[in-house]
Amino acid sequence: MLTTQKQVRRQFWLDYPHVPRRRIKDYSGQGTMHCTDTRCAFVDFVDALQRAGTITEDLAQRVTL
Repeated sequence: MLTTQKQVRRQFWLDYPHVPRRRIKDYSGQGTMHCTDTRCAFVDFVDALQRAGTITEDLAQRVTL
């Protein structure tokens, strides 16, 4: 059971080593964000964890990449 956001992110990078880690400029141009493919993979990953009962619904709502 994963209980923290840090654990969820760590497990994501272990399970998905093929997704790009590079960051791109965000839409405002002021910061950075992960590319769309990485963000979509993360959302699918978190959804699967929550459905399997590996993380709570509350954690699934809070966790960010």
